[in-house]
Amino acid sequence: MKITLLGTNGWFDTPTGSTPCVLLETAEFVIIFDAGYGFTKVDDLFDGSKPAFLLLSHFHLDHLIGLHTLPKSHFKRGLTILGQPGIAQALDDLLSPTFSIPLSKISYPVCVNELNGHMPSLPFHLTALPLIHSGPCLGYRIQYDRRVIAYCTDTGYCDNAVELSKGADLLLTECSLAPGVEAHPGWPHLSPTEAAQIAKEAGAKRLLLIHFDPTQYPTLADRSAAEKEARRIFPESYAGRDGMELSLA
Repeated sequence: MKITLLGTNGWFDTPTGSTPCVLLETAEFVIIFDAGYGFTKVDDLFDGSKPAFLLLSHFHLDHLIGLHTLPKSHFKRGLTILGQPGIAQALDDLLSPTFSIPLSKISYPVCVNELNGHMPSLPFHLTALPLIHSGPCLGYRIQYDRRVIAYCTDTGYCDNAVELSKGADLLLTECSLAPGVEAHPGWPHLSPTEAAQIAKEAGAKRLLLIHFDPTQYPTLADRSAAEKEARRIFPESYAGRDGMELSLA
C-alpha cells in the first residue's frame, strides 16, 4: 500500500498546500479520500488502469471543489463515489450545467453510492461512522491486506473517531486548530493535542496530521510546532504536507 498526500490544507489553498485529498494505492485498486483541490493531482500519479473509489466525508466545498476537474481525469476502469445519504443530490447540484459538467457527461463510468446502512460490494472492508462537525460528516476505516487505515476529518473529539481508529496502522486526522486554540461553538475541529489523544486511546500505530486551517497554520514551520505538541501525547505523530508519501508493507 502506498499513500500520497495531495491536499493537506483545510478551507482554502495556499503555498503550504491544497485542500483535502489523499490517494491510497494498492495492487488491485485505488482509494481517494475527499476531493478538494488536491484531487486535481490524482491523474499526475494514477493512469486509470485500476478501479478507483472516492470516499467523501461531507459536503463542504473544500472537500468537493476538485470534482469540477473530473473531465481531465483518467479513470478508465471507472470511478465509484461513496458518501453519506444525500451525496447523489449534492453532486447533481454542484456539477449541474450551471456550475460544471454533469457526471452523466463524463467520458468514463461514474457510479455514486449513498452509505445508508447497506454497504455496497467493495474489494476492501469499509466502516463509515458519523463524526461531529457543523453538519453531517463521515469518518472512514479501511481494512485491506491485513492493514487498517482510518480517515477522520472534519470533526471534534468524539467516540466514533476513536472507534474508527482502533489498532489502525495509520490514522489520518485533521488538525485545524493551532495549539491552545478553542473550536468555534457549533463548528467542531481538532487541535494537535486532541488528535494525539484519539490516536493514543485507539491504540493506533501512527498518526498523520492533515487538514490544517491556513489562517492558523500559515507556514510549514507552524505545522512542525503542531507535530511537536502532538508528540507530547503520542510520539508517533507526524505533520502532513502535500506530496508526502508513505508505504504500509
